[in-house]
Amino acid sequence: MPIDIKNDSPDIALKKLKARESILRQFEEIAQLGSWEVDLVTKRSIWSKKSYEIYGLPYGSDVSIDTFFTMVLPAYLPKAKELFAQAMQTGKMLKFTCKLRRTDGEVRDFFINARVIYDAEKNPLKLIGTTQDITEISAIKEEAKDLATLLEHSSNEIYIVDMESLDYLYVNEGASAALGYTKEELLHMNVRDVSPFISTEEIKYLRKSLKNTKHAIVRSVHQRKDASRYPVQAYIHTLEYKHKHAYVIFDTDFSEIVRLEEEHKEQAELMEYQAYHDTLTGLPNRALFKDRLQQIIITSKRYKQKFALLFIDLDQFKKINDSLGHHVGDEVLIETAKRFQTILREEDTLSRLGGDEFTVILKNIKTKKDIAKVAQKLINSMKKPLATKHHTLHISSSIGISTYPDDASTQNDLIKFADTAMYKAKEEGRNNFQFYSSEMTERAFERVVLENSLRVAVKEKQFEAYFQPQYDAQKETIVGMEALVRWIHPHVGIISPGEFIPLAQESGLIIEIDKLVMQQAMEQFSQWYEKGLYPGVLALNLSMRQLNENNFITDLLETMDTYNFKASWLELEVTEGQVMSNPEQSIKKLSRLSKLGIEIAIDDFGTGYSSLSYLKKLPLSKLKIDQSFIRDIPKSEDDIAITKAIIALGKSLNLKLIAEGVETKEQRDFIVDNRCEYIQGYYYSKPLNSEAITHLLEAN
Repeated sequence: MPIDIKNDSPDIALKKLKARESILRQFEEIAQLGSWEVDLVTKRSIWSKKSYEIYGLPYGSDVSIDTFFTMVLPAYLPKAKELFAQAMQTGKMLKFTCKLRRTDGEVRDFFINARVIYDAEKNPLKLIGTTQDITEISAIKEEAKDLATLLEHSSNEIYIVDMESLDYLYVNEGASAALGYTKEELLHMNVRDVSPFISTEEIKYLRKSLKNTKHAIVRSVHQRKDASRYPVQAYIHTLEYKHKHAYVIFDTDFSEIVRLEEEHKEQAELMEYQAYHDTLTGLPNRALFKDRLQQIIITSKRYKQKFALLFIDLDQFKKINDSLGHHVGDEVLIETAKRFQTILREEDTLSRLGGDEFTVILKNIKTKKDIAKVAQKLINSMKKPLATKHHTLHISSSIGISTYPDDASTQNDLIKFADTAMYKAKEEGRNNFQFYSSEMTERAFERVVLENSLRVAVKEKQFEAYFQPQYDAQKETIVGMEALVRWIHPHVGIISPGEFIPLAQESGLIIEIDKLVMQQAMEQFSQWYEKGLYPGVLALNLSMRQLNENNFITDLLETMDTYNFKASWLELEVTEGQVMSNPEQSIKKLSRLSKLGIEIAIDDFGTGYSSLSYLKKLPLSKLKIDQSFIRDIPKSEDDIAITKAIIALGKSLNLKLIAEGVETKEQRDFIVDNRCEYIQGYYYSKPLNSEAITHLLEAN
């Protein structure tokens, strides 16, 4: 019979509860439930032995609600405290799941349910409840005939069901409350009424399973009286009930766990997707690319097929990131991926390895002609100007191609050879594709050796500043010098800038090299001025990459201060192309330098596409006419016309003009006759080391 405590005094109710204590302990073992109570007057807590076992605490140790709260994981603690407080204030049934860390460090899932017991005057007397470890459910023992009586007031749904008819023989208050039916209504119903979605085959399978194991754990869906549904997890055990073969069923509302499982599934799927796809473009990433490449090697070997690997690199992409910002670079990469995808077949794999590097696997390709057609289509797809939110950009790409099995049969070699061919495409002027050849590997090896030597050279400061004088053409006097770098290799000797500057720019070593040249040149200029010599203005080449460094101006001023170098002695040269890649930003940064008293010159003027509206806003003091226009004077009428136009433009903007690359008297006379004041070139002097320049200054 159920224990009726509603109309009894607290003392009588407690006596009845104690009378069934032995049965309760048996039930706790069967259902893996720990019971506990909190005296709301004395605040004293009493836990059953099973509760101690569930929480991993020594039996008989002091416990309280706070003991429970200290074990709840932080993510569940606020909700647990809130629900306990609500139960105390409202008297409503407390029911929730959470994760706890036992004293042995193991994290397990628990289901808590409790309620407040009142005395005759409706004063809160006790908070009684149960804790169920739902991580693992043990077999429910056959001695659980009195299960319904012991758990009448539990918030769990508890049923006893006729084994043959599946009619309900017993239901507790928790079942009635969960389903919205009265107990009387439920006792006239069948399992199929509450679980209408369970099939006959499922029932047959469950019955067969229970004959062998005597217990089972299943999930199903319950339908309430109002037709709403919720998932449950059922712990089922066979037993004898009132001389009938029956099942005892403990059902737990599994809604929250199902929701968490769905969330975890979505998160797992998302994490798996992110692990193998590029987050920016959605393309396969390096990991997935290598996996697919390995798979196609296996397939192609088995069926004796050929395929091609294309390694694609966007030309001058770093300039976009450096001058316009990474957000613009990201827009370029996204649009590039879209354009490439429109060219390729479904069976081909387009991947982004990182940065501006893409790869394409072309499956089952017959001839190099077929590969070349695809490569050219990819290149052509970038010819249309690429419009971002605020810019219209012209982008090109360089493609290297290796083939299986002609060039290589392993993943690493195919990638390496395609990469090598891509660098060959860069060397051939960019915006083209190149097939791999064995000669490329030799050149690539030389490139690696050169880069390693270059890094050693930076570390050991093997670079020396050379100076090429700049002359006042009318007075034939030195007015300044351009600092140029020479690599003085300890074994090879002087290495031409043309051999290492491009590599230094690609590797980023150019920043350190330029710093070394700046320091040497400023120190040397200060020494010349101290000796009473007049070297004029020091012209230093400045890349926008240097200028965009956060500490560039600070480092510049510190270097000037170290060597007592005056701002009026310095002229910074920036190329026209770099300035016009982001003119607004260039104006701001160069203006800061100009305000320090440093002159700004445009180098290689005439080779870019300057906007006059921007040109007049720049804080310029000088234009340098590029040597490509001087080289064929006076033979080339076009170069004569262009040079005259540049001089006229400079005069109209009140800028100084200097022609570089002047080598002959005819070129010198043409420059002077057309009112260009300054000249730099072999006609006067080649670049010299500091010792030779000292002699030259002393002679003047």
